[in-house]
Amino acid sequence: MTAPVRHGDIAPAPPLLSVQGITLEYHSAGRIVRATQNVSFDVWEADRFILLGASGCGKSTLLKAVGGFIAPREGQILLDGHPVHGPGPDRIVVFQEFDQLPPWKTVRENVAFPVRVSGRLNRKEALERADHYIDKVGLSRFADAYPNALSGGMKQRVAIARALAMEPRVLLMDEPFAALDALTRRKMQEELLALWEDARFTLLFVTHSIEEALVVGNRIALLSPHPGRMRAEINSHEWDLKSGGSPQFQAAANRIHRLLFEDADAVGGAVDE
Repeated sequence: MTAPVRHGDIAPAPPLLSVQGITLEYHSAGRIVRATQNVSFDVWEADRFILLGASGCGKSTLLKAVGGFIAPREGQILLDGHPVHGPGPDRIVVFQEFDQLPPWKTVRENVAFPVRVSGRLNRKEALERADHYIDKVGLSRFADAYPNALSGGMKQRVAIARALAMEPRVLLMDEPFAALDALTRRKMQEELLALWEDARFTLLFVTHSIEEALVVGNRIALLSPHPGRMRAEINSHEWDLKSGGSPQFQAAANRIHRLLFEDADAVGGAVDE
């Protein structure tokens, strides 16, 4: 795949994350199920890379493999040029379930705890970092509140703050807003983009929503189902992401829908929008 153009670069920068020919399998009901087949893509620093496909295409399984929780049947995953062999603090996952916060810890304690456990910072430093990221997600007034006092959207903001406080090389998000209502989901998408504008972290984001992929991502990998294969890659830099009703946005959405669902027998390739 072609590296994105970086202003002032003499040569293209190497990818931060490289997924090379990944085939993934898991056991279900006494049989082996192939989740993905020979999937390859590269993610560069500060990309917002989306894995998009229908349920059952293996996108969440692929995210878990990048996180180091599943070993590939074939292929390899490289981070900074080094093979991924297991979980690590350089890859932090935010899951769909927003009730993942220990209820006996305050918001501040929930955000600071993983940093403390990692041994990177002492208690004072961890709490200071927690306060920084709690402020970034707009929850400073709730720093001393417990999870049972928070709405679903607020709990997911805490989960995002907790992940960002680890300052990972890649933030992994597995349909993090799918359990939220439509209005809260859109607000969370906008807040995630605002956080990215501020920190420019690298994001690998799983969704089955075409609209969400276009709003959140700058690059989108389309996966076919059963097992997941790369159908196409869409570079989404030319349409107005702030206007879901714009002709460019709708044209991109229609093209993605056709590639995923109408051209079932088409051979995937790189596509620039």
